[in-house]
Amino acid sequence: MPDVTKEQVLARLRDVSHEAVGGDIVSQGLVSDVFVADGKVFFSITVPADLAQKLEPLRLEAEEAVKSIDGVRGAMVALTAEKKPGGKSPAPAPRQAASPAPTQPAPSKPGVPGVGAIIAVASGKGGVGKSTTAINLALGFQATGLKVGVLDADIYGPSVPRLLNIKGKPQQVDGRLLKPMEAYGLKVMSMGFLVGEETPMIWRGPMVVSALTQMLREVDWGQLDVLVVDMPPGTGDAQLTLAQRVPLAGAVIVSTPQDLALIDARKGINMFRKVDVPLLGLIENMSYFICPSCGERADIFGHGGARDEAAKIGVPFLGEVPLHMEIRENSDAGTPVVASAPDGAHARIYKDMASAAWQHVMAGRDGAGHAAPAIVFE
Repeated sequence: MPDVTKEQVLARLRDVSHEAVGGDIVSQGLVSDVFVADGKVFFSITVPADLAQKLEPLRLEAEEAVKSIDGVRGAMVALTAEKKPGGKSPAPAPRQAASPAPTQPAPSKPGVPGVGAIIAVASGKGGVGKSTTAINLALGFQATGLKVGVLDADIYGPSVPRLLNIKGKPQQVDGRLLKPMEAYGLKVMSMGFLVGEETPMIWRGPMVVSALTQMLREVDWGQLDVLVVDMPPGTGDAQLTLAQRVPLAGAVIVSTPQDLALIDARKGINMFRKVDVPLLGLIENMSYFICPSCGERADIFGHGGARDEAAKIGVPFLGEVPLHMEIRENSDAGTPVVASAPDGAHARIYKDMASAAWQHVMAGRDGAGHAAPAIVFE
């Protein structure tokens, strides 16, 4: 199969035009940098915000045009809406002291077809074992009898394919939807399936937003009780996109015990609170170390910091996970401990935390939902 070049893609896109943009999308400077990896093509089309909905057929036409190139195995095209430079916001209407304006109900966020609840697993910083925790929590949910999927939302550093030892590429269903990969009974989608493991994803925010949206809504998830989303570390586009566009049932925050990690964990907690996402609980990972030779315990990163923080800010504390060779070795081998040693002590920890988190999800289903505030990327 011939290698696809950026020049080939741009040449084909010169045939894509719309009267609303005054010509073809390449000549009008609407096409972002084109990224090609493993026969997959990624780019965005920038249009005025007020034309975004009208120009969705333009995005579809560009996607089909690129897919028709010999050697292209798939295309991910974002329609990025931007406000016009120098545009002024309309003047606010004068306030009337006599009678306050009635409160308008917040618009509801559409769910993902077939998915009962979406749970985000997040951390304020990298290196705290968030992805390992997310996978084992997903398997913990499954152990309670739930049908579970996993979305690897870390576009820049996807690790779920390795943690579950999944190889290969997802197939398309009906020419539009992607069929998720599967491992240990979990349905899984990750950017790591679409590009090579060592291929860098050099994307700006709008492309990340589009990729996440497509991996959520253009995947044939089937019927799931819960979709666990392994978030990238920090408080950026991915977190805001999910909070804005889907009704998250809640978020689980992973931290290590030391103060430096807890400072960043607080940022994640505050971010989810600001966008009105319930906090299902805080997990202290690498909480302590038991020497395999002498049995002596060592609190390498301190101990109890996450538990204390949870009590201080009123967030449920889900549990402690030790720093242990078995967990690390199984993660590296793609055989997560809840699947490889389901009756072991470490699997029990994850199962208990999953059970506690799910109880909080069920307790929150009282019919009183809150919509996240509108977030505009300029």
